[in-house]
Amino acid sequence: MYELVQVSENSYYIESPAKIGLVKLGGDEVCLIDSGNDKDAGRKIRKILDANSWKLTAIYNTHSNADHIGGNKYLQGQTGCKIYAPGMECDFTNHTVLEPSFLYGGYPCKDLRHKFLMAQGSNAEYLTKDVLPKGFAMIELPGHFLDMVGFRTPDDVVYLADCLSSRETLDKYQIGFIYDVGAYIKTLEMVKTLKAKIFIPAHAAAAEDISELAQYNIDKVYEIGEKIIELCKEPLSFEVILQKLFTEYELEMNFEQYVLVGSTVRSYLSWLKDTGKLNTEFVHNMLLWQQV
Repeated sequence: MYELVQVSENSYYIESPAKIGLVKLGGDEVCLIDSGNDKDAGRKIRKILDANSWKLTAIYNTHSNADHIGGNKYLQGQTGCKIYAPGMECDFTNHTVLEPSFLYGGYPCKDLRHKFLMAQGSNAEYLTKDVLPKGFAMIELPGHFLDMVGFRTPDDVVYLADCLSSRETLDKYQIGFIYDVGAYIKTLEMVKTLKAKIFIPAHAAAAEDISELAQYNIDKVYEIGEKIIELCKEPLSFEVILQKLFTEYELEMNFEQYVLVGSTVRSYLSWLKDTGKLNTEFVHNMLLWQQV
């Protein structure tokens, strides 16, 4: 873990729970793509930088989930590097209580205010094309979170953030976190068409061809959607739908999984309603979902 892996002349990744990109910019200067899940990750990254006599100039965050911005504050404090994050992700990066608040749908209790859902805030600026290093391209990857992006480096390495998961992860956890299901599917269909020297997903192995894994993720989305429609033969409340999904997929409920999977299931329900697959009605002051 935290091994530095070189994939081209100037592009690397650091093996970690959420892969961290590292790109040489010329001379001794480098930038990071994301920063790991906490201060300890930041310290390990700093050791890699020091061992190679590299100067960190900037961190380009793909999105604001805690496991991608957790090292920001430490590294910024140690190196004075700039931090950039796209769109609404920038606000979540600066004000990290927004993530557990968003997931829970209200003020998060202490059980949700921990480093896995709420990183330390950092001083991030809005990511725009004009602040990217020369030769970098930003790739919009909406769906998993609010305004997530990936990057293509000048030596044709593509960092894909969280737009897909490994087969092993999907087979184990079944329901991966998604904010906008329709946008997520469109993103994966686009990713299937991309060509690059190598792709670096945050939660899957680096690969020269990503299309098969992208399709596996798409198929899983449709499977979950069909499962929800099947469950809603009779009118059901959100809580019952969530309980039945956890039971059917043999998942274990805790507070963290309740908000992560629960938020995702709400997103599925919105998608299925907007696409005409589910109807809603209020009965005895309870919102119920039923297949059309």
